Amino acid sequence: MTWEKDASTTSQDLRIGAPCLWAREHGHLIQPGARVLDLAAGSGRHALWAAELGAAVTAVERDPARMDQGRRAAEFLDLKGIEWVAADLTSYVISPRSFDVVLMFSYLDRSRLPHFLDAVKPGGYFIAETFLIWQRELGWGPTREDFLLQPGELWRLVRSFELVIGREALEPSEHGIRAVASVVALRAHDS
Repeated sequence: MTWEKDASTTSQDLRIGAPCLWAREHGHLIQPGARVLDLAAGSGRHALWAAELGAAVTAVERDPARMDQGRRAAEFLDLKGIEWVAADLTSYVISPRSFDVVLMFSYLDRSRLPHFLDAVKPGGYFIAETFLIWQRELGWGPTREDFLLQPGELWRLVRSFELVIGREALEPSEHGIRAVASVVALRAHDS
């Protein structure tokens, strides 16, 4: 199934949404056979997309209902190669340098971010997008500072990697305007 197809091809309970635009713009970084870690996977929109690209995906989510929704969607789409892990990311142990690509969307845990970055193999990518502090003013989304980035903060948080591309933007979404910071960062082969 391509993400551009009519969503009516699935039943209502399988409508998980398309991967975000930032992910799709950088999908060329996910090669067939790549090992991908999807952090805070939710119902699996990014995990399913990466599996569709041919990756072997580990999707970590603490909410069993959302994970079940992703499993049902994977079965419906006949997508193999997704390992669904029920775990809390505040304590989940991730093997160092074991993934070609680590995805982190709409999630922020500053204290664990070094562990998430450490999961990327040399020559691999960390692709992330989450909310900026300005999101509070837009009337939806997270409101606690723990879950909102300051301007320029995401780039500083990934400074041990090479910043391939980054942005801070106000953009339309299905919920209204959103304020986000986005990065694609590369782990050097010698780090």
